[in-house]
Amino acid sequence: MAVRTEVRPVPRTAQKAWWRRPWIGPLALVVLAFLSFSLPPYLALDPAQSRVPAPAGFPAHYWFLVGHVVFGSVAMIGAVLQIWPWLRRTHPVIHRYAGRAYVFAGVLPSGLMALTIGSQSPFGPATRVSDVLGAVLWIGCTIAGWRAVRERRFGDHRKWMIRSVTLTFSIIVNRVISPIAMIVLAPQIPTTFGGSELAYGQSVAAISAWGGLAFALIVSQLCLERRPARKPASVR
Repeated sequence: MAVRTEVRPVPRTAQKAWWRRPWIGPLALVVLAFLSFSLPPYLALDPAQSRVPAPAGFPAHYWFLVGHVVFGSVAMIGAVLQIWPWLRRTHPVIHRYAGRAYVFAGVLPSGLMALTIGSQSPFGPATRVSDVLGAVLWIGCTIAGWRAVRERRFGDHRKWMIRSVTLTFSIIVNRVISPIAMIVLAPQIPTTFGGSELAYGQSVAAISAWGGLAFALIVSQLCLERRPARKPASVR
């Protein structure tokens, strides 16, 4: 007698409402707070309000910095919209437009300007290397993600964009590390740094820059290695 095997379709579990995502709200608030602090001085277009001193021999530094900050703000807002599961699922058209804005009005122009100002950073050679490397990775991961979605390789698109988005947010981590490094290293100015405020400042900047970059790479890899829960099938 033949044995009939039937695979019952498992009813789809209800998708979580957007307000039940435990991370999207706090992330959006962190980004909003960061932009509220970082963006206004550069919207005034007043070089005197710049938080980064202009290096000698680079008179256009401030304007590259303004462009980097403004386009980078677009990238941050676009990143939040891109990784918001509810928006991606219920409003795919908005998701696509946000993605285009993220790439072409955010990461690419901001990243190119980051390459320029990063290579001329007044905070020392270690920070310059980190800034340039971070900009190259940021641009490269974003272009790879964009190409993947154009070729309908959605799995690869997701992987590259996870890397891109974590690099986008790494500047926030950088700003968190900086005051911590200042507090920890300040007592060592007379000893480790031989009384040099310059060496102290460059060390703080380098720790912040490399710390933010390392954090982004580690977090993106952890996200990529997460295994989604398998959907069980009922077999009779």
